[in-house]
Amino acid sequence: MPLLNPTRNPSCRVLRETDNPELFRETFPYSRISRVFFDGIFVDPRPAEPMFITDTTFRDGQQARPPYTARQILDIYDLLHELGGRSGLIRACEFFIYSDKDKKAVEACRDRAYSFPQVTPWIRADIEDLRLVRDMGFKEAGMLTSVSDYHIFYKLGKDRKKAFDSYLSMASKALEWGITPRCHFEDITRADVLGFCIPLAVKLMELSRQAGLPVKIRLCDTLGYGVPYPGASLPRSVPRLVRAFTDAAGVPGEWLEWHGHNDFHKVLVNASTAWQYGCSGVNGTLFGFGERTGNSPLEALVIEYISLTGQDDAANTRVITDIAQYFEKHLDYHIPDNYPFVGKDFNATSAGIHLDGMAKNEEIYNIFDTTAILGRSVPIIITDKSGKAGIAHWINQSLGLEGEAQVSKSNPAIGMIYERILKAYEVGRSTSISNKEMLSLAKRYVPELFPSELERIRSLAKRLSIQVITRLVGSLEVRGEGNDHYPCLTGFLKEYPIIQYINLTDREGKLLASVVNDRQYQDEYDSRLPLGYDCSSREWFVEPMKKGRLHVTDIYQSLFTRRLVVSVSAPVVDADDNITGIIGLDIKLEELLRAAEALEENEGNAE
Repeated sequence: MPLLNPTRNPSCRVLRETDNPELFRETFPYSRISRVFFDGIFVDPRPAEPMFITDTTFRDGQQARPPYTARQILDIYDLLHELGGRSGLIRACEFFIYSDKDKKAVEACRDRAYSFPQVTPWIRADIEDLRLVRDMGFKEAGMLTSVSDYHIFYKLGKDRKKAFDSYLSMASKALEWGITPRCHFEDITRADVLGFCIPLAVKLMELSRQAGLPVKIRLCDTLGYGVPYPGASLPRSVPRLVRAFTDAAGVPGEWLEWHGHNDFHKVLVNASTAWQYGCSGVNGTLFGFGERTGNSPLEALVIEYISLTGQDDAANTRVITDIAQYFEKHLDYHIPDNYPFVGKDFNATSAGIHLDGMAKNEEIYNIFDTTAILGRSVPIIITDKSGKAGIAHWINQSLGLEGEAQVSKSNPAIGMIYERILKAYEVGRSTSISNKEMLSLAKRYVPELFPSELERIRSLAKRLSIQVITRLVGSLEVRGEGNDHYPCLTGFLKEYPIIQYINLTDREGKLLASVVNDRQYQDEYDSRLPLGYDCSSREWFVEPMKKGRLHVTDIYQSLFTRRLVVSVSAPVVDADDNITGIIGLDIKLEELLRAAEALEENEGNAE
């Protein structure tokens, strides 16, 4: 069989101009399913060295869901570092940098000063965007570089020569400014690889040699047309695409990166194939989030990397479970029960793993030791054969109950759930009880195990109140009695109209200053809480004074406005960390809940 050796074909190193776009109509008939052709040319595997993962959860992944808050971005970035950043397996994270929120999230992540994942931006091939990259001090940036004639002719309204020159100009300017360009060859699997892509890559490598800086190339399978077959024709064959760039264009494998989409259910196998044929970097998103059908699931890439290399210590795989829990708890994202590695049923079986079966040997049905590798034990599938012990085990495991908090099989509520399940099977049920059904039964019969809506509101109010006062207390210094000494209080009240009342005392509890949000209550506050008033017996004063830390009260009705409020207070300290006073805020509960999303956004921005 002949082997592909594009280096013997010098014509593939020269731009092939055309008056009309090359749309490969035989391969992409549009009105029919796309075709895979084989031409008898094969390439042998040549695994990349090194192999690594890059992340685009905050760029491509964010195009498939409501935008993450800056706080959420920072939390997820920390989790990515814990998952594979310590070893450098997850080498980089990609970010938007256009909005103020984007920029603040980027700075918060950069302030972590992790070696990996590196924070890198994504921009359009536009000089103003590149200037923004330079001004923000980045040394690498991903640049949109569309390479198919579908994009060049129909989207950009250019011909090949104009697009070619434009891309080279942008890369040259980036190198001039000391920035490594990462050229995203968009729609590579519908492009004229030998007539446009390879000549462009050859010129980029020439620019790299002249500048003494890398020029990286991301191979973007925009519509998921890539196939893992080494004998398939270009432009669809992932093996031949990778080898064309490494062998014909001379792009080092470490400067190549694969970015796939899952339109044809091949996203993971294509990513793994790119590794096996010499492409070092594979780009993915957590749980495959991405526009349309999504990207390579990053957690799957981690497992795939370990399976290919045997490097078990390259990642802390238990963090995959932590990430899943974060997505469900903080992003209200429901992970399908059968989703690999993190779905509730992924390591269960409808054949019925019960307590007795697990005691015999869980290897019969489990793909690996999920307790050791993912930090999650084998779940119980509930049927009429599970018994009360199985039901209690399901509840304890699903709700994460430990020690004294666990429910016993002798609990009367467990008996009632068991009776309901038995009756269902007596009238003809033949399938197992789903997680959703079990959760509903548990909420009905053991409601005390679940937080009430009021408890959820209390928890949210506490967290947001702490966030607000933390911003204020750092700028305070006790200077004497009178509002004139503390203009920052009035300014802070205007910034946060959710606050009803702010007061500041000295360390003895004497009221030094106070400001009221609503003027209609000013006289009542002034008469009942005049400057000099002794607040030393109030809970909001006593607790932070005694413990030296923040204190949040329960929800209560304000004596002055009759509205529900939460009081939060904190010590004010001097340069030697001695308490000099107590600052207190009364926060209107209703307005606090309405502003929750914006406050959580600011929480991330403040990091």
